[in-house]
Amino acid sequence: MNKDLLSALREAVGAAHVLTRDTHDLAAYERDWRQRAHGRSLAVARPGSTAEVAAVVRACAAHGASLVPQGGNTGLVVGSVPDDSGQQVVLSLQRLNAVRAIDRANLTMTVEAGCVLQAVQQVAEAEGLLFPLSLAAEGSCTIGGNLATNAGGTQVLRYGNARDLCLGLEVVTPEGEVWNGLTGLRKDNTGYDLRDLFVGSEGTLGVITAATLKLYPQPAATLTAWAAVPTLQAAVDLLGLSQRRLAAGLTGFEVMGQFALSLVDRHMPQLRVPLWQESPYCVLLENSDSESEDHARAQFEGLLEAAIEQGLVSDAVVAESIAQAHALWHIRESIPLAQAQEGLNIKHDISIPVSRIPAFCDEADALLQREIPGVRLVNFGHLGDGNLHYNVQAPAGGDAKKFLQMEETRVNQLVFDTVARYDGSISAEHGVGSLKAEHLTHFKDPVALALMRRIKRALDPDNRLNPGRILAP
Repeated sequence: MNKDLLSALREAVGAAHVLTRDTHDLAAYERDWRQRAHGRSLAVARPGSTAEVAAVVRACAAHGASLVPQGGNTGLVVGSVPDDSGQQVVLSLQRLNAVRAIDRANLTMTVEAGCVLQAVQQVAEAEGLLFPLSLAAEGSCTIGGNLATNAGGTQVLRYGNARDLCLGLEVVTPEGEVWNGLTGLRKDNTGYDLRDLFVGSEGTLGVITAATLKLYPQPAATLTAWAAVPTLQAAVDLLGLSQRRLAAGLTGFEVMGQFALSLVDRHMPQLRVPLWQESPYCVLLENSDSESEDHARAQFEGLLEAAIEQGLVSDAVVAESIAQAHALWHIRESIPLAQAQEGLNIKHDISIPVSRIPAFCDEADALLQREIPGVRLVNFGHLGDGNLHYNVQAPAGGDAKKFLQMEETRVNQLVFDTVARYDGSISAEHGVGSLKAEHLTHFKDPVALALMRRIKRALDPDNRLNPGRILAP
């Protein structure tokens, strides 16, 4: 069967674009970004068009093989690498990287799924426009993966998740049919919204091959400020004050705990982290102004003066140049890498109602410290939309690998149970993948889970697309 399938795949995409371990090193396709899983595929198929994607899907269906769609393979929940059976086909979409159209008057751009996010941002910028999705992996993640996982990032506060930035999709179904839903319409009330069905489905219902995306006018000025705050409650109060003062101009609001910043300072001293030793938390704010830089700066200075007077901010700096702004954002985006250099850790991508975040952190911090003395908490994230990366590091000097093996199950249970008590979600922006699929059975509404399983059976009755992801067996 494998020989016949490989022959069919070569016929579908060309022999040069069917990679097997006999002739290629497949490690980049078989290992996840966090090095949590290393699978073994039958082959990697690299189609160069939607028609070729459909042909690959049909070939796998005909030969009873399952498919794992893959974009930039930067996911954090083991959702885009094969299992260890040696029987799955990795469907790499990286060759589908064309920008098909830009409609300036309609403020839309149609791109293929393999387009790297940063390249999409640059194409929009060259047209004097903005595609606002922004995240740390933007130099390697792809639009198809962003949509399949409904990625978030640093500007969700103003522009929403990937779902909110997508108007239409082109999708290959599990039968190998092509749905052309590449509409640029903002209003189309003609039945079920199939776009929203596929966005966030992590490749389990269909393969996204192209998308029509929303664009925005470039702001006249964008300023960045870094503020030290005395408590997490002060950070929440500063968010409210910022929203009242800046309204839609507030495009970013990130919070970073002192220990998270200490890791950047320790492992990347060249970045020069400001104010971190003076306060338990720092906040990064972005103000995008449609009028002028002078207007934006006056707004920012007025906001920070009011915040200092109210005791919400102890000290602050406003970037004086684009380079300084980029440097501040680079510090924030370097926390995950600094944490990785510190050692293996237990990651949590959670969302909590913003008003309840301080109480959640107080309870979860105390619980973890009591249960595992010396544990270190790397708390940072998108406070503006209620999304924390609440990560757990081994005690100082401990064996990080052993800590992960011995404590991950217990730590996850403690954190997820606390998230549930605060009406939160165990996955805010990273997706479910296989890493959280089993947890979903305990923390998702049972009726919702049953409906999700019915949808999966209806669209992919043979479970060929990304089996074991989102829905545990």
